[in-house]
Amino acid sequence: MQSVNALFKCRRIAAIGGGHGLGRVMASLGFMKDRLAGIVATTDDGGSTGRLREASGCIAWGDLRNCLNQLCSDSPNLARILFEYRFKEDSGELTHHNLGNLILLAMDQMCVRPMDAINLIRQMLQVETDLIPMSEEPASLAAMLDTQQVVGETTIDALDQKPDRLMLIPDIKPTHEALAVLEEADLIILGPGSFMTSILPALLMKDVAQAIQKSDALTVFIGNISPEVSAVKQMAIGEKLNWMREMTGVYPDVLLWPEEREAPKGIECSLLQQPLADPFQPGAHSREGMRRALDILVANHLNY
Repeated sequence: MQSVNALFKCRRIAAIGGGHGLGRVMASLGFMKDRLAGIVATTDDGGSTGRLREASGCIAWGDLRNCLNQLCSDSPNLARILFEYRFKEDSGELTHHNLGNLILLAMDQMCVRPMDAINLIRQMLQVETDLIPMSEEPASLAAMLDTQQVVGETTIDALDQKPDRLMLIPDIKPTHEALAVLEEADLIILGPGSFMTSILPALLMKDVAQAIQKSDALTVFIGNISPEVSAVKQMAIGEKLNWMREMTGVYPDVLLWPEEREAPKGIECSLLQQPLADPFQPGAHSREGMRRALDILVANHLNY
């Protein structure tokens, strides 16, 4: 691992998002161990996760599972292999279900709360970093499009125009662990990932948005390596950040932007462009690149 100095001075780092983007951040900063926490979106309704939500009324487990997988990707063992297993086409009702999602659901039903289930799985996979569901209450992402309400992440992702606004149905509360981490953090990271379905869901909870606004932490938004293909694909990053502020009141201190893309215009925060693309995985962030860039940001912006 390349040398980092400033990041080790952070007492706490909180990263917010979902799916592959947050998982990549967690894998990049996993060396921070229990000083790193991921606040994970729980509104996904697609694939194995969506089927389990429909059948049992649980929170979405898929993004949590993905983050767990990426955090233990450098230390393969039987538990991790089982956790990643996906049932084949001829598996009846289990077809395409991910075993990790089923294990998380089973542990949830055995425990008092979803947070307990996640912590038990973390112990099994030997993951020291905290992973926190944005809420332990099931909810769906919804969008207003003119006078029509559209419900569900997969439906929203398929829209061909930007919604007027987003919301959560029902209006849920964040986990107290998520709020505690945000209060303690020296560095808050938003993204990368799907703007509408990975980054915004947690911020749509008023308590989370207010905790970020009140925090003295450096807030960093990480741009994607490739433009999005959802309804916001025509929006420049400056427009996205303004829309995020309109809905949540949150606006980053710094935009960390891939050097591989054209420099953005119309932003109202500091800009740092760094080489962030993984040379071996098109469209993915380099773990080493993010680690180096975040270390530079912390060294430049936080005073110790």
